[in-house]
Amino acid sequence: MRGQGVAALRGPVSVGSGPRPGYGGATRALQTTTLLLATLGAGLMAGLFAAFAYAVMPGLGRSGDRTFVQAMQNINRAIINGWFLLPFLLPIPLLILATVLAWNGPGRVALPWILAALVLYMAGFFVTSGVNVPLNNALDKAETSEGATDGSGDGSGDGLADGPGGGPGDGPGEGSGDGPGDGLAGGPGGRLGGGASDGPGDGSRRDRLKAARDSFERRWVTWNIVRALAHTAAFGLLAWALFLHGTAGTA
Repeated sequence: MRGQGVAALRGPVSVGSGPRPGYGGATRALQTTTLLLATLGAGLMAGLFAAFAYAVMPGLGRSGDRTFVQAMQNINRAIINGWFLLPFLLPIPLLILATVLAWNGPGRVALPWILAALVLYMAGFFVTSGVNVPLNNALDKAETSEGATDGSGDGSGDGLADGPGGGPGDGPGEGSGDGPGDGLAGGPGGRLGGGASDGPGDGSRRDRLKAARDSFERRWVTWNIVRALAHTAAFGLLAWALFLHGTAGTA
């Protein structure tokens, strides 16, 4: 009888230590999965933006204007793929789901950290979509090909060279051609032709590239650091929330 009484006393304790009503093993596994995937996604984004902050942009900053603009254009075009978009977009619905699941379970101890991570992740997301992406789109319009800018230069240059320089040189004959003709072609005509072709054309192209870089680089780098910090903080908070969620199930 005494043994049965002890067993009877122990029975309710084992039942009470189980999962709460409405919070079964499947629900807990779902919350663990959402937290884990959201943490991985935030970590991948934090690492990507941090790499731009301490390696990619400082390296490109040492390049010439044309190289810088072309490199950023190629990066911004290549990065639009599933390997980037999945870890970038997926943590948002996962964090919302994790918040809902944590509201009514033993993992509720992690709820404040999940909410804080969601706010920080959304802040980094809006920095990307509201600042960095528009800057990328503006830079993508910058013309970096040499052919498009050399056309106007070649037109004005060849016209001047073939006019005053080439005309008298080819007209009077060999003697005067070698004298006044070549003098005009190699002097005023040649200088005007070469100057219009290589000077204003190349100069305007360099000016446009420099202007495109100046309007992009400093602002993009600054806001990239902001989003890198936001995603890194979100990753840290999610890692802590995942730990609290795990320990709450054993309490």
